[in-house]
Amino acid sequence: MKTQQNEAISFYQNIGKLFYAIAASDNKINEVEYNTLKSIVQIEWLTADALKDNFNTDFGSLIINVFKWLNYEQEYNAKECYNSFIGYKNMNEHLFTYDIKLLIMRTAGRIAASFSGKNKSELIMLANLNIEFNKQQKDEE
Repeated sequence: MKTQQNEAISFYQNIGKLFYAIAASDNKINEVEYNTLKSIVQIEWLTADALKDNFNTDFGSLIINVFKWLNYEQEYNAKECYNSFIGYKNMNEHLFTYDIKLLIMRTAGRIAASFSGKNKSELIMLANLNIEFNKQQKDEE
């Protein structure tokens, strides 16, 4: 049980890093992006059946806490956080089911679009994330 709990904590922390990376890709985080994330986590992440299948527990608030911590810490840049997430994903492919990848992409897209639409740096990061997720899918086929 402890191993599953640690795996869940690590999963949600890394998701928080990714969403921070998307929001910070233009070197600034707007309050609208943060509020969008909070709303999506409360509405979609806390009720996602795909997550319950993997963890049977709710650590969704960790996404928001990691996002806030990274934003206030200001020594982490978007690229480092994105690369950290990709490294985590590559080591834990089994956690990234089709439904979870869809939820991640939908959330990341909404964060990016929440303030003045998606800018170039956000679009690039979203495209790279989509490529990473599709790479995993092709490997599984």
